[in-house]
Amino acid sequence: MDAIIILAVIIVLGLMSKNAAVWIAAAGLMILRFLPSEQPLNWTNQYGLKIGIAILTMGVLAPIALGKITALNLLDTLKSGLGIAAIFVGLGVAYLGGRGAGLLTAQPHIVTGLLIGTILGVALFRGVPVGPLIAAGILALFADTLK
Repeated sequence: MDAIIILAVIIVLGLMSKNAAVWIAAAGLMILRFLPSEQPLNWTNQYGLKIGIAILTMGVLAPIALGKITALNLLDTLKSGLGIAAIFVGLGVAYLGGRGAGLLTAQPHIVTGLLIGTILGVALFRGVPVGPLIAAGILALFADTLK
């Protein structure tokens, strides 16, 4: 019953913050929770993050597939300070994402705090809800000192 209440609260917070990804995900999990078999929920638990990252990566790479970003565009990136900085920021974010995925796997209860923070950031600061994995990576950097 706790799981249903928590998911319901996350749905409400997602609706209040106009964060469709959060409320749709929570509603989907609630539906899976009511199925007679736990297999779909266990499958989601085991593979959902990997599949989600793959779909997100496809969305980021879609402009290349559509021909909107060419090899010349990629080479031009190396000619500007902003482009080079973007490469280093991308490296840092990939590192943080990896650390975050590890933390979320090892301590899944942290997800709730990250989601609450993300939802509050969207609602109060007009943020964009793309950061739970990176937030977990940043948290992972400090996790040992916070225990």
